[in-house]
Amino acid sequence: NYPNPFNPSTKIIFSLDKTENVKLAVYNLLGQQIAVLAEGARIAGQHIVEFNGANLPSGIYFYTLQAGDQVFTNKMMLLK
Repeated sequence: NYPNPFNPSTKIIFSLDKTENVKLAVYNLLGQQIAVLAEGARIAGQHIVEFNGANLPSGIYFYTLQAGDQVFTNKMMLLK
């Protein structure tokens, strides 16, 4: 994601080699899902999804991208 740290929004960029069902979700440090940013079929190519944390407290969050049978998790920091 860019920028990281962010305030209040960041862009998550991912690429797919082929059309896949994806789920892009954001979690807090307790593992609670706080947002689903993308869900469903996405075509091959680059995708950009914006996450706005204006209503969330400062802290560390994780986003997980599930694409087909692959799962990627990354950390991002919201600073206010």
